Amino acid sequence: MQDTLHLTGKKPLMVAHRGVSGLEMENTCSAFVAAGNRSYYGIETDVHVTRDGQFVIIHDDDTARVTGDSMTVEKTSMETLRSLRLLDKDGLRGRKDLVLPELKEYTRICKKYGKVSVLELKNHMQPQHIRQIVDVIREEGWLENTVFISFDLENMVCIREMLPLQPAQYLTSAIGEELLDTLKQHHLDLDVYYKALTRDFLEACHAAGIRVNVWTVDELEDCRRLADWGVDYITSNIVE
Repeated sequence: MQDTLHLTGKKPLMVAHRGVSGLEMENTCSAFVAAGNRSYYGIETDVHVTRDGQFVIIHDDDTARVTGDSMTVEKTSMETLRSLRLLDKDGLRGRKDLVLPELKEYTRICKKYGKVSVLELKNHMQPQHIRQIVDVIREEGWLENTVFISFDLENMVCIREMLPLQPAQYLTSAIGEELLDTLKQHHLDLDVYYKALTRDFLEACHAAGIRVNVWTVDELEDCRRLADWGVDYITSNIVE
């Protein structure tokens, strides 16, 4: 059963982590549609560049965990990756609909259901690939409803240079004064591991005009505490 965050005060915006991955296999069209049919503000996912310069949705660098077949994503063609059948939540393979989505498919589902796309750029990307990703989303008419996130600071700086006003969040699992300076310098928001965040650092971010997303929060008690602190977004596998 899915948990719903009920609060008497202001509720942070809820983001479905890899779709509703607590119910459906992560980063699949099924997980994205499940999020689309619920009250989430946004749907988070991960995009890799394939060997042939296309854009596939998967979290890991290797396909083994989600397919049972080990292939390095960025050294494999899109055609080969799309031919794989993913394991279901029970670890069994059989559903023909469980395949690795293309970037366009994810974007179209977000658009159809009116959900903000929260798109993680996986690993370091070349500027031309980032521009091509931007162009795909723009062609789908959903760029104004997309938030870019990445652990790679150069990816985020590239997005900022290409799109000065685009929502962009720097992913990290550590906080500190240097991080705050970096966010200010590049006009980036923060997407931080929830156990690393302190209330004081959240307040320092807000004082600097920086919005804060926390990941990945699956316990209602933690969601309520962070909401009480005043985080702007909560990314969760299951809490709605």
